[in-house]
Amino acid sequence: MASPLAVIEEFIASHDLDAEQINPHTFLITLPGEKKLQTHCALVLGGHSLGINAFVIRKPDENIAAVHEWLLAKNASMYSVAFAINELGDIYLVGRLPLTAVTEQEIDRILGAVLQYSDSSFNPLLELGFSTAIRREWAWRVSRGESLANLKAFEHLI
Repeated sequence: MASPLAVIEEFIASHDLDAEQINPHTFLITLPGEKKLQTHCALVLGGHSLGINAFVIRKPDENIAAVHEWLLAKNASMYSVAFAINELGDIYLVGRLPLTAVTEQEIDRILGAVLQYSDSSFNPLLELGFSTAIRREWAWRVSRGESLANLKAFEHLI
């Protein structure tokens, strides 16, 4: 059986991923999305487990309790990762996998889950936590004749 390090290296080499090994135990992978254009995910090999950590959004400006309630409700149906907040209030997806379970198939499933949860949660989280900022940005762009293309998903807030 290949070492977890070799499995991750082989997985990255066999897939067209934007990835970088920043030290002997940490890989940074950029996953391309649709709503959230990029999700940055770290795979960190520890002594007994593989840690997964992916940034989703910064700390919400408003409705923090509603955002946290939404995250907790989502966590109940998720595979291998869960939403968490750091000491600043920023929102991440985090998980841990025993080293004995590190296979190419499992890495594929976990990265797929990270991408799916990050991408599908992005707009709802922005709407809950940043609706005032979105409205302000919309008004500013309209006043200057700027493009609203990347705000169209939030048109119903206006």
